[in-house]
Amino acid sequence: MPNGETVTMMLAERGSLIGSRDSMWMREVRKLTASGHQTSLISTAYDREGTQDALALFSRWCQENFFRYMMQHFAIDALSEYRTEEIPDTNRPVVNPAWRELDRQSRSVKGKLTQRRSRFAALTLHPEADETKTAKWEKQKSDLREEIEQLEHEVDSLKEQMSSTPKHLAWDEFPPDAKFERLAPSRKRLTDTVKLVAYRAETAMSGLLRESLRRPDDSRSLLRDLFRSDADIIPDSASRVLEIRIHTLANPRSNRAIGHLLDHLNATESTFPGTEFQLRYTLGKPEKGVT
Repeated sequence: MPNGETVTMMLAERGSLIGSRDSMWMREVRKLTASGHQTSLISTAYDREGTQDALALFSRWCQENFFRYMMQHFAIDALSEYRTEEIPDTNRPVVNPAWRELDRQSRSVKGKLTQRRSRFAALTLHPEADETKTAKWEKQKSDLREEIEQLEHEVDSLKEQMSSTPKHLAWDEFPPDAKFERLAPSRKRLTDTVKLVAYRAETAMSGLLRESLRRPDDSRSLLRDLFRSDADIIPDSASRVLEIRIHTLANPRSNRAIGHLLDHLNATESTFPGTEFQLRYTLGKPEKGVT
């Protein structure tokens, strides 16, 4: 998997002839889940193994988890467009905000009701044998019974309100205070591209760090420390080299792992965009007077 995990999948593969007149042979790869459900992937990619297709399809959750991780640690969602635009009139139904709020309240109350019922059942199954504690035990049951009845009444009330509230509304039927604007789509596409590039880049660097770490799961946290660390930018016009001197981290173990990563980056002999300066990454103490 992209993060280095090893997984076992129940897969099957076969060819499928699609179409009647202009028919075409397609590759079909199926995955069998523990519940017996089968997920199918159909493609024309015969130039690689079916397991590679399956890996690409069923590792999509890694990208979704990465986006949540990037929003949590780097606020990558802040790259999204601050400029908004009105949503054009559409006949597509949209969830009614009033119904959504009622649904949220209903799920919250049902959760509380389930918890109280469990506590009440536990008291019933395990009665208090000590006579001195029986009164307290009975009061607990009575209080829980009263809470349960109140919550059941609240659930029934919310059900009635939900049944009389339309679940979907046309956009032009939305109340003015409930309408919202969407992000400009052009900037959103750019942001999505940046997210995917960041996912591929950090996943590749994480894989390199795993080679020198005893605990592979530390690779992401070490990369976050690297991204937040200070560095000196030292250009050398004579040799056409742009040195990026990264300040040493907190401990030797981290420095060894980062040094291993920098060796791989230097091996690419990349140049700074728009210049002929070759990028050279080093690890060392900060240099006075250099920024």
